[in-house]
Order: sequence, then C-alpha cells, then structure tokens
Amino acid sequence: MTAPSRPPKRRGPRPDPARRAAYDVLSAVREKDSYANLVLPGLLRERRMSGRDAAFATELAYGTLRAQGTLDAILADCVDRPLDTLDGAVRDLLRLGAYQLLRTRVPAHAAVSATVDLARTVTSTGPAKLVNAVLRKVGVRDAAAWLDVVTPPYETDPIGSLAMRHGHPRWIAQAFCDSLDGDLEQTGSALAADDLRPQVHLAARPGQITRAELVADSGGEPGPWSAQAVRLDGGDPSAVAAVRDGRAQVQDEGSQLVALALAGVPIVGPDARWLDLCAGPGGKAALLGGLAGPRRAAVTAVEPREHRAALVAKAVTGLPVEVRVADGREIDGAYDRVLVDAPCTGLGALRRRPDARWRRQPADVPALTRLQRELLTAALRVTRPGGVVAYAVCSPHVAETRVVVDDMVRREGAVLLDARAAMPGVADIGAGPWVQLWPHRHGTDAMFLALLTPSSA
Repeated sequence: MTAPSRPPKRRGPRPDPARRAAYDVLSAVREKDSYANLVLPGLLRERRMSGRDAAFATELAYGTLRAQGTLDAILADCVDRPLDTLDGAVRDLLRLGAYQLLRTRVPAHAAVSATVDLARTVTSTGPAKLVNAVLRKVGVRDAAAWLDVVTPPYETDPIGSLAMRHGHPRWIAQAFCDSLDGDLEQTGSALAADDLRPQVHLAARPGQITRAELVADSGGEPGPWSAQAVRLDGGDPSAVAAVRDGRAQVQDEGSQLVALALAGVPIVGPDARWLDLCAGPGGKAALLGGLAGPRRAAVTAVEPREHRAALVAKAVTGLPVEVRVADGREIDGAYDRVLVDAPCTGLGALRRRPDARWRRQPADVPALTRLQRELLTAALRVTRPGGVVAYAVCSPHVAETRVVVDDMVRREGAVLLDARAAMPGVADIGAGPWVQLWPHRHGTDAMFLALLTPSSA
C-alpha cells in the first residue's frame, strides 16, 4: 500500500534583494565591525545588483546607519524592555523597518510586511512577530511627531535637541558647536548637511585628463572650488571610464583643496623634495605626484602599514612618487613641502561613512591627538628652513585642529601662515589663519588645514 504523499512545505515570501542586502550590511557592521562603505559595493557586485535595487539598498543601509541614534530612541519607546537586551539581528531589523516607515516614501503596510518577511528569513517566527508588533507601534506617528516625543526641548538642551533631530551622538554635536564658536544656528545647519546623502566627487589627475574632459566623460558638473574637481549627483564612479583607467580618482573636493594648497603656497629656495607623511590610501599622494612632475619635483609617500602602502603604490603608478613603508615619526631628511594628513576621528567625513558616528567615542580623541602632535613634530623636524608643512585632518574637533596647531607654535616655535591665501576663491572659510571647510558651506567633508613653517632658530 502506497504511503500518502506529504503536502509540500509552505515557503514564506522571499525578501526582496535590496532589503536583504541592506540587512546584510547592518549585520556585518554589528557582528564584524565592518565599514559599510567597504562592504556594500562588494556585496552589490557579488549579487549583480544595479539600477533601482542597488540604489534602494544603498539608501536603506546608509540611511539606517546614519539615523541609528534617533531610530533607537523611537524604538525604545515602542518596546517593553531595554532595547539593548534584544538580539542584535532583531535590532537591525527594527531599525531597517523604522527607517522605511519614517524616512522613506515606502507605504507603511509595505515597510512592515517586507521587514517581517525578512525577519522570517533571517531569524524565526517568534522574532518576526515581535518585529511586526513593534513596527506597527512605530507607524502610528510620522517622523515629525516622533521627534516631538523623543527630542529634548531646544530651550533647555539645544545640543541634545540638535543631536537627536539630525541623528548624531551628543558629543559630536557638541564638537561641531565648539568648532563653530558656539553658533547654534550654524551647528544645526552643519548637522543637517552631515545627515544628507553626499555627492560623489572626482578629481582629474593633472597631466592625464582635463577637468573639462572629465565633465564630458562622467556627465558631472565642475566642482565650485578645486580646479580638478567634478561632482556627480550619484551613481557608481567605477562606471566612469576615466576612473577605471586611472586618469581620474574618487576624492572629496576638500581633500583636493588640501593637496592643491600645499603645492601652491610660495616658498623660498629649492622645491624638488616633497613628502606625504601619512599617505594611505594614496589619493593625496597621487594628486601631489601629478602636480610635482611638471615642476621636476618628486614625492616620497610614507605609510606604516604594508597593505595600505600597497594601495598607495597602486594609486601612484606612473607618477614621480616613491612609496616607503615606515613610521612617519621616524623619517629623516630635508624636504621642501610636507603633508601631514594625520589619522583622526574622521568626524568631518561622517556623511560618507554612515556607521562611523556610532563607532567613534570621545575616549578615542586623546590617543589620536597625541599621535597628531608626534607626526606634526616629526614633519617640522624634516622640513628645511623656508619650507612648508600642511597639517590636515578630516575633522572639525577643536582638540584635533586648533589645539594641536597652537601647541606646535608654542612648543616647537613653528610659524603659522595664513592658509586662506592658499585657497583663493573659496568662500566662507573663517577668520584664519587656518581653514575649516564644512558640508553645509562648501559641500565638502569638514577638512581642516593649517600651514606652518619650522622655526628658523
């Protein structure tokens, strides 16, 4: 007698590729401490995602990470236990669903049902029910109404209010405010700009492609400040032929301005030996190499980590740049122009690194400022009299910028030059003598630049 056949198992709906990709990015950031801007492009290539799916996955992953603090405050109001006691996968799902509900045009029913379907795939029935229940609570208010619930009153806590409304940790909002000399209106504008999807910036490599040719090749627009810059509203920069073949590179316009400023400041005496003291991953070294060649100068690019030195070597292929694996604090010689693009908190590039605002902590600052001082001291030591040092960090944090520079002037007798003169035509760069760029003023990362000459004593 033939046994009765079993009915086929019912399978739930498969989650759409974009949401699954976004979830996998959030999971990699949480579980492996990965960087979203490194994980996502490879994941999209591996899964052959492009067009709308790739754009939606990017928006969901980066947007959810940027808004994490605000989303967590809202979710905490909808969960009957401390949010950090939930399983990490459930927290990622809740954030992903809440972001769709509050910050996209996805219809509420679709945001909830699609996230629940995803939960059934990556967890199980119990967590999926929790996700469904919590997201339905989130959906009873829109984003503005939720912000009124979870945001501290501006009148009594302006920094806390701005931080919550613009998805930043409080300490970072305070750092922005300190750099902007306590101007709360400017602080709000800076945080708001930092919370937007940034444009893609390209740099035309000198001697290899003109900016006009890069505009035509990429379909972008000329950048307003750097003579090498082209800006794109979006898309994959690797699709641009000039980027693929090395005639152009992806580089924020603020970073371009730093390299151009160092190369352009007048100096007295020889001008043949240039040094990039912290060269990895090689963008500024490549731009300096392109500028040095026609002037019969050569660049020494120093990077202590071998894998990053390999990236520098690849970036400067064919240019008059020697790559050296070494600690910049131990370099000897006598150089005419020296760049110290020092390791820093990266608070100026948070819009491009959406997970970094939650990864960095105030406790990171002292060790970084100590390293910055050591590198700048070394740079001044190897700069010949009459030469120039450019000190740059991608951060507006006062401890990493003005305090470090003032300390070098006091302790080493370095002389500050007016860096504003090295950025002709760039508007609203402050009272000097240093320059602080901002996303809300310049559309760049928040790069800081100071120019110094060593003591003649």
